[in-house]
Amino acid sequence: MSDTEMMMTALTCASRARLISRPNPWVGAVVVSPDGQVFTGSTRTPGNAHAEIVAMDLAGAKSAGATLYSTLEPCSHHGLTPPCADAIVQRGVKRVVVGVLDPDYRVRGAGIEKLKMAGVEVQVGVCAAEVERQLMPYLHHRRTGRPWVVAKMAMTIDGRIAARDGSSRWITGEAARTRVHQMRAESDAILVGAGTVRLDDPELTTRNVEGPSPRRVVLGNAPTGAKVHPCLEWDDTLPELLDKLGKEGVIQLLVEGGPRVLRSFHDERLINQYVFHLAPSIAGGTDAPSPFAGVAMATIADLWRGKFASVTQLGDDLEVIIEPLHSEMSTS
Repeated sequence: MSDTEMMMTALTCASRARLISRPNPWVGAVVVSPDGQVFTGSTRTPGNAHAEIVAMDLAGAKSAGATLYSTLEPCSHHGLTPPCADAIVQRGVKRVVVGVLDPDYRVRGAGIEKLKMAGVEVQVGVCAAEVERQLMPYLHHRRTGRPWVVAKMAMTIDGRIAARDGSSRWITGEAARTRVHQMRAESDAILVGAGTVRLDDPELTTRNVEGPSPRRVVLGNAPTGAKVHPCLEWDDTLPELLDKLGKEGVIQLLVEGGPRVLRSFHDERLINQYVFHLAPSIAGGTDAPSPFAGVAMATIADLWRGKFASVTQLGDDLEVIIEPLHSEMSTS
């Protein structure tokens, strides 16, 4: 059993915590006892055991002399639960392998330092790229104080999100729509513009999948009686909104439109991940709405460029995820 294999197992465990651990990070852990037995754990709901504790509880006395794998640096501070680093030392773990350091101001290497001071062998950086990808919303939130912003758009292959009359149900198929509800369950808040509320009267809740519904945010004023209530109605700047949501523990914000809202987030370089759901359909013409409202680029030199993160088949549709180049991201 290599370190890489065990860390990949920890990553699998961490994925099971995504919908229940927030605002804590979704972490996975593995304990390998001296006789080779494997015990796994993932972070539970806030106020309950972190992944390392779950795995060590299962291992019991076999934690002594064991190797513990954790996708994220063990915590070193008292929050709703005692420090995991202290428990690791107390239970006699010999070696700890960590995916990435925790950028939370209460940790930031202090967990690693506490383990080393107690004589525990520590290795950091195993499967770091994979862990960073899995925990990116949390890591971004802790590094910037703002939510990880995901913008979702369903569109025809020729780039139209609705017909001329505004109708758009449904451009994509059932698999893509189910994926959207999964994204909602993974997000702490969801945002649309007041125009979308007036046109579609969406609920913006999680359906079709297991998971919580996100907090609802409307740019502008939602009509009285709209299904989106209760919601936060926002009329100030987008950076101020992200600062507010970040302070309130929103780790991931899902932006579902409409075109003016998406253009505003895009122009201010506030989108961390663009998720396009592309249907094998053609609207034709140029007078149906596209994902981003406003005036197009004046010259090809002004073309915004990002990078492909993934392409996934969703039934008959495609999910294409694009992320900005690091230099494009705004931190203002």
